[in-house]
Amino acid sequence: MTLVLKLGCIAIYLAALAAWAGLLPGGLGHAAQIAAVGILLLHAIELLFVFGHVRRYRGPVAVSVLLTLLFGFLHWKPLADEAKRSLA
Repeated sequence: MTLVLKLGCIAIYLAALAAWAGLLPGGLGHAAQIAAVGILLLHAIELLFVFGHVRRYRGPVAVSVLLTLLFGFLHWKPLADEAKRSLA
């Protein structure tokens, strides 16, 4: 299920890029761009509240921040769950 949701996020971002390149008709392209910007803004706000979990990523923090901006809880929630399991 997580993979399907991540692919959905990627599809929205790709549609927004296609609209920006002029490859989608006006109304559809505009909707895709608004959806992509909205998702990115929500994930940026989300990042402010869950940065402690985002820092638990085993790679560079910048990569974890980027993944959180793209996928939101689909990225940081497994990190939080892993931390919870390690405390138990």
